Amino acid sequence: MSRSLTVSRAAQLVGVSRAVLQRMIRAGELIQSEGLVDIDELLRAFPDARVEESGILERVTRIREEAFGRRVREFVLPSPELLSQRLLAQGEELAEMRRHLQAYHALVAAAIELLARRPASAALADEARETLERGLAQVLGSESDNRLDAMTDMLKVVSANVVVRPSGREFLVQGNDSILQAGLKAGLGLNYGCAGGNCGLCKARVISGETRQILHSDYSLSAAERTQGYLLLCAHTAVSDLVIETLEAGSPADIPEQELVARVRALQPLGPNTMLLHLQAPRSARLRFLAGQSVTLGLAQRGGDLHATWPIASCPCDERNLHFHVARDAGDALAERLFAGAVKSGDTLGVHGPSGDFVLGPEMPPRAVFLACDTGFAPVKSLIEHAMAAEAVERFSLHWLASRPDGHYLANQCQAWADAFDEFDYHAASGDDVARGASLMARRALEAGDAGASGFFVAGPQAFVDAAARDLLGAGVPAERLRATTC
Repeated sequence: MSRSLTVSRAAQLVGVSRAVLQRMIRAGELIQSEGLVDIDELLRAFPDARVEESGILERVTRIREEAFGRRVREFVLPSPELLSQRLLAQGEELAEMRRHLQAYHALVAAAIELLARRPASAALADEARETLERGLAQVLGSESDNRLDAMTDMLKVVSANVVVRPSGREFLVQGNDSILQAGLKAGLGLNYGCAGGNCGLCKARVISGETRQILHSDYSLSAAERTQGYLLLCAHTAVSDLVIETLEAGSPADIPEQELVARVRALQPLGPNTMLLHLQAPRSARLRFLAGQSVTLGLAQRGGDLHATWPIASCPCDERNLHFHVARDAGDALAERLFAGAVKSGDTLGVHGPSGDFVLGPEMPPRAVFLACDTGFAPVKSLIEHAMAAEAVERFSLHWLASRPDGHYLANQCQAWADAFDEFDYHAASGDDVARGASLMARRALEAGDAGASGFFVAGPQAFVDAAARDLLGAGVPAERLRATTC
């Protein structure tokens, strides 16, 4: 079987992120040919690689359960039918490889016999025959270093690798996920609407590979589209490794404004003055957004509707479940209604959006620095979870300032990230003077790394954002590497 791996598969095998391998490729530390990495080259770069010791499955499982929720990110085996199809495909690939090996073996054996019968010169014939016989013996009798080969074959059975053109992005389809679900979990900005086979917005063309329909679709593709290989990503899963062609959202301009009605799934106190609002979108209309963006929520009531614009605290990888961190604020009528208990589980809120450009962007530097104050942590949390899912960042630094008693309302979550990732730094601080706190955090972040190689994201009250932005730009951070939002 092929010993060339996609970057996603190679990263999975040796237990590092795609961002790490991509940085090594850019630096010339790892050779990539036509978008693929050879297993021998991977072992050269990671000579101590041991699949059983890499810890990648354990680390991914822990992060998925703690950061994204067991229900959303739980790793499960594919269905028996899908496993059977993948095993059959591997069997056919193996049989084809054996046929090639037998043909090469026959060719070498014939060459040896020919040299023995009709040598150009005795010395040349003896040397050629010995070389061929030695090479043939090594192929037939050697026990090559195949530490990663067996794991690669096993992973092809339990997951499929998908390459998206023209972007070149990659992701793995695991368990019983559809291609769309897997792409969203991996942080890709794939186009979709209902995610239920009705609207046709997730239509894409399969260039190579085998798929299987897992969801009934009411949307009808034209005969020409079916002939060209188009399908709905939400209704199909990958049987084998795939190459698909579809466009992705790279900026807020690529995301249309949407309106839907979501149901309140839960209201949970995060502290005396901070509440988690969990909304669930209907199955027929999901909210498409980029990590870090906001939406406007509306509550219909007598005397006029109440509206508030809040950042989404959850990852786009679970687009149906929307989380918001709501602070008690006498100037925010909708927030006051939530804290007064006027909104209960099962009630509905209007959702309009998304809005804002507080997003990672298509080209992320290797290091991401996040500065948050109080509920400014909400959009930062969305960005961090998205970056983790996309494996787009090598190193994270989170600085969180609390100006209220319950300002660090999800400190355990931040500590879980720091414990699970070697390259995640978490720093918590408290203080009433948010401008001074922002300056101290900016200075500390700049001392910890190269400003030119980092992306900076600042979220919080206006005074906090202004002070942090002033100090970061004054220290030489390029303007295009700085994103800020007030909340």
